[in-house]
Parts: sequence; C-alpha cells; structure tokens
Amino acid sequence: MENTFIYLDHAASTPVDPRVLEAMLPFFEQNFGNPSSIHRFGQKAEAAVESAREQMAAALNCQPREIIFTACGSESDNLALRGAALAARRERGTHHILISPVEHHAVSRTAEQLADVFGFELEYLPVDAHGRVSPEDVAVRLRPETAVVSVIHANNEIGTLNPIAEIGALCRARGIPFHTDAVQSGAHLPLDVDALKVDFLSLGAHKFYGPKGVGVLYARQGVPLLPVQTGGAQELGRRAGTQNVPYIVGMAAAFALVQQEHSDRAEHERALRDRIIGRVLEDIPEARLTGHPTERLPNHASFVFQGVDGNQLLMLLDVAGFACSSGSACKTGNPEPSEVLTALDLPREWALGSLRVTVGKDTNPEDVERFLDALPGLIAKARSLRKATTDNTVSNS
Repeated sequence: MENTFIYLDHAASTPVDPRVLEAMLPFFEQNFGNPSSIHRFGQKAEAAVESAREQMAAALNCQPREIIFTACGSESDNLALRGAALAARRERGTHHILISPVEHHAVSRTAEQLADVFGFELEYLPVDAHGRVSPEDVAVRLRPETAVVSVIHANNEIGTLNPIAEIGALCRARGIPFHTDAVQSGAHLPLDVDALKVDFLSLGAHKFYGPKGVGVLYARQGVPLLPVQTGGAQELGRRAGTQNVPYIVGMAAAFALVQQEHSDRAEHERALRDRIIGRVLEDIPEARLTGHPTERLPNHASFVFQGVDGNQLLMLLDVAGFACSSGSACKTGNPEPSEVLTALDLPREWALGSLRVTVGKDTNPEDVERFLDALPGLIAKARSLRKATTDNTVSNS
C-alpha cells in the first residue's frame, strides 16, 4: 500500500471509465467505417455518431442539431469564440469582445489573437478576490458593438463557480452571443443549456472519465457561427473533418454516466475536498485557500503557500508518491504567477507557491489522509530549499 502512487490531479485528466472503454471497443474493429460513406459500414458508423449526438443533446437539454463534435474542449472554445466573433462582425458590424481575466488559455489566447490579428477590441471584466465575475459588472460593459461574451463556468485553476445563468440572461436580453467554457464542470454539475441561458457551451470528454481527443460545442440554433475548420460537410457544415467515431461514442457514454451518478460522485468528492481544505489551513502556516470558499467545484481544493516554489513542491510531491498540479495543467515551465493568480492580486511571494489538489470519483479517504500527513513536511522542505536558493543568489550577487 505504501508504494501505491496517489493521483490527485483529476482537473487535468481522468482515467477512462471501464464501462466507457467497453462501449468504444467495437468501433475500432467491427464497426470501423467512415460515417460519411454510403455503404453499410458507413451507415453503422453514422448511426453511432447520431445516437451519441442525441445522448449529448438529451443530457444538455438541447436539440441534436445544436451539438457539434470537436477534438477537445480547447477546440470547442476556439470555434465558439472565433466563430461567433467573426460571424457577428460580418452580420452586425460588431468589434468588441468581453471576457474574464481568469479564462482558460483556449479562450484568452483566442481572444488575444482576435484583437491582435483581426482588429477586435478586447475588454476584460473585473473579478473579485475569489476570481468571480459579477453580473452587474457585465451589465455596465455590454455595448451595441459587443460581438461575443465569454465567462468560464468553473475555473480550472481555483475552482470558483460563476453566476452563468444571470450573465446569460443579461446577454440574451441584449441579443449578444454568450459562451461559457464548462470543461471543468462536466464531471461534477448538471448542465442545462436552457437554464444557463448560454448560446455556446464547451466540454471535453477526458475531464469526465471519457477519452482524450474529443469534445463538444453546444451552439444554439439561430445564433450565427462562422466555421473555422472548412472542407467537408460534417457537423452540418460547421466543423469539417472525419468524425472520431469510437471517441464520440465513448464521450456520450461517459456523459450519460455523469448524469446518472453526479449527485453521489459530488457528495463523495465534496467530503474529501472539505477534509483537504480544513487540514491544510489548520496544519500548515502561511497557507491560503484560493477560489471561492463555497461556490466552487465539489472536487477542487487550491492553495497558495508563502515562500514556496510551486514547481519544486510538485517535484517533491511526485517523489513522495502524489500527483498534484500547480495551477493550470496547461501551464508548464513558467516561473511567473499565472494570469488567474495575478487577477486575484496575490503578492508574488504567495502566488508563486500555488497547489491544486483535485480528487475523483474513485479517490478514497485513506489516500487523502496519506497526502495530508505528508504535505506539511514537504511544504517545510520546499520552503527550506527556496530559502537556500534565495540566500545563495543574494550572496553571489
């Protein structure tokens, strides 16, 4: 037992559920046809894709034609933001993009490109100390020339939930397309696109125990969206390319399981999350919780520690047998605090020492206790190493 490696990075990726793998396997060998082919092999593949589309639509409370299959959550974000902005400019002459400063890079970098290359005006919403967007701040920044608004549903780095339905209602009343990145939410929360008042919603399968390399974009019928990947007529002409049939089938199976089991999963994860937060704040000096204390993902605990190098802490944890993350899993090799932590106005000495701990549906309390018993000593060691490095730098300067 002591040699077992403990995985506490479910916000980065989740293992494929065995039931999902079982649903996928026939489409690698027996039913391998191209869904665009007319013959029976293609017909079987097409039927599987359309069945998966109906499953995803039923779970999201939308129409099957409003489901676009993509290669991942990042592609869904790209298609939503770029496709909606360019379509809005073509049809309405708009040029203003409004996003939060705590978006995943798939949104923020796309918005930056739209500004730098395509001439859009990019504006960032303010966030509070928990990284949360206020609907009132959205309301005062909406303009007739606003092309699209994007606010993340649940932050990947600090776990904070945003009031998406309220923001969506404001945008809907003004006729402005509204997108939310719900990639982190898919495994833990019910997602009803009608209740959320969104026009676009992004998901990635590997966050909810499905395969990597497949995602979904919900695109509300009637809201203009310019395709950004052209070629074939797949996905009703909105996203060209041969559909990845086994992965699409696996994603639909995984999401159906989420809908059936999310209440039990969330209850299990929330108990472990609260245990982690309570003990870390009690046992470790100079530790702060990041993100909202209650309006956060049920599996997500995130912290900053004064005087700690976050990357060094991750290496110490890895050697000790624990897989965690420092902020966003998509941010590597960057010695500066992330944009999310910078938006929270944390002092640099604190923001450099971030740690994200995310449990899963199969994480057990014993593993969490092992982690919590080991963490104070590893933090102390990380602080000592950081101090020694700093002292050495000062003495050599």
